Amino acid sequence: MARPPQRDLTTGPIGRTLLLFALPTLGSSILQSLNGSINAIWIGQFLGERALAATTNANIIMFLLIAAVFGFGMAATILIGQAMGRRDVETVRRTLGTALGLFGGLSIVTVIIGLLAAPAILRLLATPAEVYPLALDYLRIIFIAMVPGFLTVLLTMALRGTGDSITPLKFMALGSVVDVGLNPLLIRGVGPIPAMGIGGSATATLIANGVSLVALLLYIYGRDLPIRLRGAELGYIRPNSALLRTILVKGVPMGLQMLVVSTSALAMIGLVNRYGTSTTAAYGAANQLWTYVQMPAMAVGAAVSAMAAQNIGAGAWDRVGRITRVGILTNLALTGGLVVLLTLLDRHVLWLFLGRDPGAIDIAVRINWIAGWSFVLFGVSMVLSAIVRANGSVIGPLVILAVAMFPLRLGLATGLEGRLGSDAIWWSFPAGSVGSMLMMIGFYLHGGWRRTRMPAVPHECEESALAEGQPTGKAMPVG
Repeated sequence: MARPPQRDLTTGPIGRTLLLFALPTLGSSILQSLNGSINAIWIGQFLGERALAATTNANIIMFLLIAAVFGFGMAATILIGQAMGRRDVETVRRTLGTALGLFGGLSIVTVIIGLLAAPAILRLLATPAEVYPLALDYLRIIFIAMVPGFLTVLLTMALRGTGDSITPLKFMALGSVVDVGLNPLLIRGVGPIPAMGIGGSATATLIANGVSLVALLLYIYGRDLPIRLRGAELGYIRPNSALLRTILVKGVPMGLQMLVVSTSALAMIGLVNRYGTSTTAAYGAANQLWTYVQMPAMAVGAAVSAMAAQNIGAGAWDRVGRITRVGILTNLALTGGLVVLLTLLDRHVLWLFLGRDPGAIDIAVRINWIAGWSFVLFGVSMVLSAIVRANGSVIGPLVILAVAMFPLRLGLATGLEGRLGSDAIWWSFPAGSVGSMLMMIGFYLHGGWRRTRMPAVPHECEESALAEGQPTGKAMPVG
């Protein structure tokens, strides 16, 4: 069977290679966001404003739990990218095995804790009383859906580390089609299927995540992709101590970055909730637009991370600087264009989430006008962070993000709330983005991140690989 295109990211024209790698990643982000947006439309149109506000609160908590384990996947992906740059498929597989063992266990623990703590967290967020039971019903099912979701995300991240951004797009499409198709059926009920309300939307996500994971595993093994584990390699799921140490040491700060973002978002939604259900729903609708605005920056960030990791692994440092410049320019063009387009069309799009409620739509339009443009600057920070993390430098970006989210963004939102009201919350987004970008530029130029190194494959791994007769040091695996 023909293999999908695993790109060699260490050769060829940088601009073309980056774009060809980023476009499928952007397509995956578009599908993921369309999935969430269409489901939000189903919920808003079928169940109303209270249900939409419930999912806004629930999604913040979901992001918090994902952050608890996601950093380890990011660390494993960097190791995989550097190993691919060295043409070391054996280390790719050992790294993935260790990550799977760690990721699977942590995801289950995280979900159990989330199920137990969900009521307390919703109360801590000051979730409106009329929204609370809906949010809790949604969370109880969506937490279970996160286990196959976690594992699918890890596998798609690993594939991108090997230079394959096409396969993740295919299975993102599969999961999105299943999720979007099942949502209205399970929310409203049809034939023998009972109407499950907001729980039906969460159940659709659970089914879609399971289908996507099983299909992806069948594809990986059917095509004999670099990240497949077979025979004695299945023992790699028992974590190797040296690789596990590296993943933990580098993954914890990257996971903390997501925790910083999610805890900041929790604090923000707590401030927003105090202004009532209409403002909460408007903020949730604006966030739906912002998911699209962030997509180009996230796609470019993923592309430059994979490219930088492989080139660092190959010792091609001259290309890393050029990848940075091309990545920033690509982000400015793509994100800037999308910000302009969605700003012009915002009112026409927001009614899909908010129905015909003119008050909530007016609030959402104002939120977007004040805060939406700041995501262009966010994209610059994302590109620079992706580059330095690809060499294992994770503390600097974490500190910069924490300063931008809390003293700058949250400090401004709370400090000026008495004078500006809810506008202080919206103006805090540009303040945080400007601060983050300036600090990240300074760190990239003067932070000494080039001296950091991700540890290479441990010697005991190399000796064991030779003893087991597994393929090593080859550009692509043999069957």
